[in-house]
Amino acid sequence: MTPRVLILGGTTEGYALAETLTAKRDLQVINSLAGRTASPRLPAGETRIGGFGGAAGLADFLRLQGISAVIDATHPFAASMGWNAAEGCRAAQVALLRLDRPAWTPQPGDRWEMVDDWEETVSTLRDCGARRVLLAVGRQELAAFAGLQDIWFLIRMVTAPEPLPPFPRARLLLARGPFDLSAERELLETHAIDTIVCKNSGGDSTAAKLVAARERGLRVIMRRRPTRPELPLVTRIPDAIAWLDWVLPGSNPALDP
Repeated sequence: MTPRVLILGGTTEGYALAETLTAKRDLQVINSLAGRTASPRLPAGETRIGGFGGAAGLADFLRLQGISAVIDATHPFAASMGWNAAEGCRAAQVALLRLDRPAWTPQPGDRWEMVDDWEETVSTLRDCGARRVLLAVGRQELAAFAGLQDIWFLIRMVTAPEPLPPFPRARLLLARGPFDLSAERELLETHAIDTIVCKNSGGDSTAAKLVAARERGLRVIMRRRPTRPELPLVTRIPDAIAWLDWVLPGSNPALDP
């Protein structure tokens, strides 16, 4: 029987992993996308869109579909899915791996303020006297900032929120990365940005804004990643494939009964 692998995806890493695995003829790849983006790009292999109904629903899906292994390649801030994956895979007795892009780390010259939540972020914005802010946090995170009367926001995201919270002073910029350094330099200069607010998403696609901020000596308020379950963890696709070769039925005779 062909092993079935479930990728919890929607990220650059998830798409790349699906493309690589579908080239292996001895695997059936099923991708799961959260469904928060309208008309998402479909990864290689089969795709399902939408939630599972919590950890119990995921466990039922794994049993019903005969999934042999799961790779959690969701966004670093998709913490709820990470915990549901751990609990669901444990209940269904299915092997689980976390494929996670490395976090950004401050470099010499950076002016980072690290925060744990949006409430702390708002307080930091007030305390530091920010006036013109590039807000790059995702459409579900905007409401916490809408009440700030004295700050102008450049809100950058892929898809417009419905509705946009009532910001007193803001401009919405719809754009999808990757963003190159020259464009980010121009963006910060054109809009006279003095502060950037973002999540520590990691990866190369949106990292140029941090370099541009460093060059201009701008403040960056960076939200730390949420806690995730203790799992086998890799940061490279070849290592994820090596893990699959180890755990899938028949791939390692020493482990077979």
